[in-house]
Amino acid sequence: MKKLFILLAIVFSGQLAIAQEGVPVYLDYLTDNYYLLHPSMAGAAACGKVRGTVRQQWFDQEDAPNLQTLSFNTGIGENSGIGAILFNDKNGYHSQTGAYLSYAYHLQIGGGFEDLNRLSFGMSAGLVQSRLDESDFNLADFDPIITGVLRSDSYFNVDIGMSYFYKEFYAHFTVKNALFQNREIYSEGFESTNQRRYVATVGYLFAPRNSDWQWEPSVLYQRTDRTGEQFMDINAKAYYDLNDTSVLYMGLSYRQSFDGAEFLDGTSVQEQNLSLLSPILGVKYKEFTFGYNYSYQFGDVQFANGGFHQITLGIDFLCRKDRWSCNCPAVNL
Repeated sequence: MKKLFILLAIVFSGQLAIAQEGVPVYLDYLTDNYYLLHPSMAGAAACGKVRGTVRQQWFDQEDAPNLQTLSFNTGIGENSGIGAILFNDKNGYHSQTGAYLSYAYHLQIGGGFEDLNRLSFGMSAGLVQSRLDESDFNLADFDPIITGVLRSDSYFNVDIGMSYFYKEFYAHFTVKNALFQNREIYSEGFESTNQRRYVATVGYLFAPRNSDWQWEPSVLYQRTDRTGEQFMDINAKAYYDLNDTSVLYMGLSYRQSFDGAEFLDGTSVQEQNLSLLSPILGVKYKEFTFGYNYSYQFGDVQFANGGFHQITLGIDFLCRKDRWSCNCPAVNL
């Protein structure tokens, strides 16, 4: 029964470990951490950044999915940036641990240095170890695939992407797991379970004159190549200037999957898509950042009353004095 719950939970969470090789796409990018998704953001901001994230789903369920990430990125010179990511992701009996190193080049394509009009290119190269813990499986149920031990396999892959900034407008596109890799963690000779993913983000910041408020709508779209899985995040975020050194931000994100999971409702078969609603709250005080978001799942099939909790802590360093003249928190905040 426990195995069945874990399997169904993975399916309905929309974040199947096989389909989320590498750092999973959650909502940590909305807490001032776009670099986790897009390597072209390495060193794009006016400050170097260190960000740590902890995510826990369903506190009242054993073996519930959880994720920890630690990232760093900074600019070097006027046109380059470097970064690094460490992560640990556990989902039931499956887990993965990995590390990435990134390099980005930022090309000014118009205006002076203070005017933001840049095209950025980035690449992350990483090593990921996947593990499948079969030590608790019932060996009395004969299955030649089950060995009853901890199985593991490692692979190398790269993410490549680009970003465009024009004043308050920004757009990112990244191909994750760009290389086709074979693994045999699930069965000998099994066709590659490594999934190439495409992630695109578009947003704009509205900054009314003589107002302490700024408004930032954005959209994120992801598609997994071989399985065709897709989802979209529709985000609305607001910033409020508390004083010269502090900014409060809040927002709301709605995630909708385009792929449904079938379930039996009485005698009829129904289909349910993943739908998540996530409020976001955070504060930026001088060089320190704190962010929190909570995700609530909609639908007829629920596995627990609790939602998904995520906390982000961060610190900025080596901030440049000359910043861009636009209201663009992705690079100036």
